[in-house]
Amino acid sequence: MPLSRKLAAEFIGTFWLVLGGCGSAVLAAAFPHVGIGLLGVSLAFGLTVVTMAFAIGHVSGCHLNPAVTFGLVVGGRHPAKELFPYWVVQVLGGIFAAWVLVIIAGGNGTDPLAGGLAANGYGDHSPGNYSMAAGFVCEVVMTGVFLFVIMGATDKRAPVGFAPLGIGLALTLIHLISIPVTNTSVNPARSTGPAVFVQGWALAQLWLFWVAPLLGASLGAFVYRFVAPPSTQGPGDPGGPGT
Repeated sequence: MPLSRKLAAEFIGTFWLVLGGCGSAVLAAAFPHVGIGLLGVSLAFGLTVVTMAFAIGHVSGCHLNPAVTFGLVVGGRHPAKELFPYWVVQVLGGIFAAWVLVIIAGGNGTDPLAGGLAANGYGDHSPGNYSMAAGFVCEVVMTGVFLFVIMGATDKRAPVGFAPLGIGLALTLIHLISIPVTNTSVNPARSTGPAVFVQGWALAQLWLFWVAPLLGASLGAFVYRFVAPPSTQGPGDPGGPGT
């Protein structure tokens, strides 16, 4: 598959993840009387991955996340030369989605940025006032488990065709656990999009939502390679979550 088509797929997929996930949080989570709440937001993030994995998994691997791409490179599942091009389009997709969300959310006369636009944060900007240390540990562990699930679900020995469901459900569970801690990132592109528009504290705290997910992704990849060494796997699979 030409790299240009992979990058286009990653841009579209990451746009959908940020718009669907953050959009559900901003527009629907606390909507009067019929808000979807944390359960609905968690499910929305999971559904974005499931739907895009089926749609573009065969094109780009459906990473939608710089940490996932990094983890798959570390895990030997994705070519290192495509790491930075993937990162660029994933971040741009997240920023574009946040821009569209600002336009939609401001359509009723309110200021969508005043509520934080579902940006990730710690301390005073954590939904539950969790510390920076708690947020860092949470993001490392959640991303690590996410990569472990991704590599296992896309292993050639795993049941064929079920990877999108397993990965989407894992992301849903991750959000159910960690929304109160950091608003859940595990995805630097998802964090960067809203932060670009919220600015201020969101940009100041953005470092954590790059460093922790990348660290967690590498740990998850290393642990999976220990549990299921590449030499015992079937034919190499260069793809990602959607394969």
